[in-house]
Amino acid sequence: MVSLSCQCGSGIGYAQCCEPFHTGEKLPETAVALMRSRYSAYCLRNSDYLLVTWEAAKRPKSIDFSKENVIWLRLEIGETEKGGSKDNKGVVSFKAFFSQDDEDFVMRETSRFVKNSGQWFYSDGVGTISKVDIVRGQSKNGTCDCGSGKKFKRCCGAV
Repeated sequence: MVSLSCQCGSGIGYAQCCEPFHTGEKLPETAVALMRSRYSAYCLRNSDYLLVTWEAAKRPKSIDFSKENVIWLRLEIGETEKGGSKDNKGVVSFKAFFSQDDEDFVMRETSRFVKNSGQWFYSDGVGTISKVDIVRGQSKNGTCDCGSGKKFKRCCGAV
């Protein structure tokens, strides 16, 4: 059986990575693991998981993906502060790249996490969203990865 790579960018299959968290079979042991599993939950539009892993005092009543046309492209984890298996608080900075209405964006956020009764929860975050000149992680003006020698926007990125 072929296992698709997990959306969180860990490099391992979804079945071995975030799926056990999404099904409740396992709990993330670190703030970074929770961050990655929440990102893949956004990719999969899994609002149940997102809500159950949100700190209760700050949790929205619902998440509605029905009007969203976001395509999540990739996650890059940046700096972390605490958030290990023996900590009760953690901070994770990340960049989440996405496409919406044929334009590419990056969301930069510094998120805070808390652990209650042995389980990590997303608390809140501060971030920005800005347009970027990328398509699926490659600069439109950079040389195409296919080896043609052409700019990406004139080769594989041509619409």
